[in-house]
Amino acid sequence: MKVALIGNPNVGKSLIFTQLTGIGVEISNFPGTTIDILSGGVCYQREIVELVDFPGIYSLDGTSDEEISVRRYLQEENIDVIVPVLNASNLERNLYLLLQIAEYQLSGVVVINMVDESEKAGVEIDFARLSDMLGCTVIAAAASEGRNVGDIIPCALSEARKMSYEVPYGQHIEAAIRSLVKIHGCSRREALDALQNLGADADLLDSASTLAGEIEDEHQMSVHQIIATNRHNAAAKIADEITVFKDQKKKPDLDSLLTRSFPGIPILLFLLFSTLLTVFFVGSFLEERIVELFDIYLIAPLMSAGLSPFWEQILFSLILAVQAGLGIAFPFVFVFYILISILEDSGYMTRAAFLADRAMHHVGMHGQALIPMVLGLGCNVPAIMSIRQLSKRERIIASFLITMVPCSARTVIIAGIVAVFVGVAWAFSIYLIVFILIILTGFVLTKITPGEQFGMILEMAPLRKPQPVQTLKRAWLHMKEFLFIAMPLLLVSSVFLGVLQYAGIIQAFQDIFAPFMETVLGLPPYASTALIFGILRKEMAFETLAILAGTADLGSVMTGLQLYVFAVVSVLFVPCISTIAVLYREMGWKTALMVSAYTLTLGMGIGTVVNLLAVSFL
Repeated sequence: MKVALIGNPNVGKSLIFTQLTGIGVEISNFPGTTIDILSGGVCYQREIVELVDFPGIYSLDGTSDEEISVRRYLQEENIDVIVPVLNASNLERNLYLLLQIAEYQLSGVVVINMVDESEKAGVEIDFARLSDMLGCTVIAAAASEGRNVGDIIPCALSEARKMSYEVPYGQHIEAAIRSLVKIHGCSRREALDALQNLGADADLLDSASTLAGEIEDEHQMSVHQIIATNRHNAAAKIADEITVFKDQKKKPDLDSLLTRSFPGIPILLFLLFSTLLTVFFVGSFLEERIVELFDIYLIAPLMSAGLSPFWEQILFSLILAVQAGLGIAFPFVFVFYILISILEDSGYMTRAAFLADRAMHHVGMHGQALIPMVLGLGCNVPAIMSIRQLSKRERIIASFLITMVPCSARTVIIAGIVAVFVGVAWAFSIYLIVFILIILTGFVLTKITPGEQFGMILEMAPLRKPQPVQTLKRAWLHMKEFLFIAMPLLLVSSVFLGVLQYAGIIQAFQDIFAPFMETVLGLPPYASTALIFGILRKEMAFETLAILAGTADLGSVMTGLQLYVFAVVSVLFVPCISTIAVLYREMGWKTALMVSAYTLTLGMGIGTVVNLLAVSFL
């Protein structure tokens, strides 16, 4: 049994999918987060149901990657039940997609989500009337509260029916549909697609092209426009019949403050600044306590245990790895993801994108590209995946700029090294350097990258009160990746490093790069090994540095300038291997190679400049 969730962006599909399957997926109040088609299993009354979560789309006849992939899946995969998810607060717009889904003649159950928000807004929906009009079951749900989500699978198994509503497309379109169905034996939907030049049947497309030309000459507008207009009219008619708007007390218009240049931009800067400041101070506090516990209860007893040099080196490397991961990386990453989750859950990120639109045009993109950039603060991998919604020109520019954004792993380096051992002001200066370099890179790329620049059309998500449980779940979702992927990798690497150190191989490797590291960057030789391991995962540059330095108290073995230069180089250095792999998949090997070469040159170049300037003036 295969059940598919489908709907517009920001209707709560991913939250419903997570609640039904228990599989953690990114749930956000802005588009571009659910890019791939996800699937998970649900067991109901001893029957296994495969639940599919489609990416959010507005239409089934568009040309975006998401629309094409969903359309192909509906045509080629054997879906037993389709579950359209609609936003109760934007019912008319959501009904447009629902009417297209009805044309696929799949058994379905309709879910009207976010009824809690529509109730607060004074919108009453006649769900029984809508069920009669569509000819199928309609479930009123509020996924954020868990209301009626548990009814979806039972209804899909026992009450799913084909939607009977049929959009009237006007005399000429309907005549063309009947002709194509009669001549080619196709379905009504296939005839509609062919009239819009969609499909793979050459004969059908050829006949439809002739008919479409005649219709367009008659109406002086494209067939696609005629069909879309009729669907919008039908959606408006249904919405008008089933909704009643009650008078509500006028609420403060926060959007008038958040989307204006003033005070919107100062608010945006304050939120970003306060977020980083909180990460630095809270993370530093937790780091000091955890590192101290490791030193007292694990490292000190190990050093006094009198073990052989080999086992002492191996066990010491393991303890340092756990200390670096749990004591240094974990506090900063966890605090960061909690704060970012709060901003996302509140719906603020679309306001930030709106504010940034004009500025983003100067670097060759529109405001919606701010969303992948902000995603990049968490992890560059999903940020690169979310650029599919941009134009080809914007994707090329975004590929360079996103890989320069300090992700949470780089934040660990900035916070754990610079903020702790050098100073918070110096930590912020690294963000300033990166910000300036992103702007300069964008200015250059917008001049040399071919293609047309487009404007922004972005749905403004409603402002919501963040849900503490959901915020913690999202932060934990990201932390699980760190604990179950990064930590094992760090532990294995630590043992590997310990063996290589004991055998003298690490020293031989470092001796090769020692002249460059010491003379040009002013860093100790072992920093070269740390930078190489940072390509596996960015935070590993910091953690490997602690292992090779023999202590998590890096301020005792390196100067403030050395720590600052190392952090600058690490942050700008080649992106992690996961980011490179996603770049290769999304943009091709040329772009992945150019981005890697550019960031390598940038990291080494800026690190050299910082070291030379510091040496000259200090």
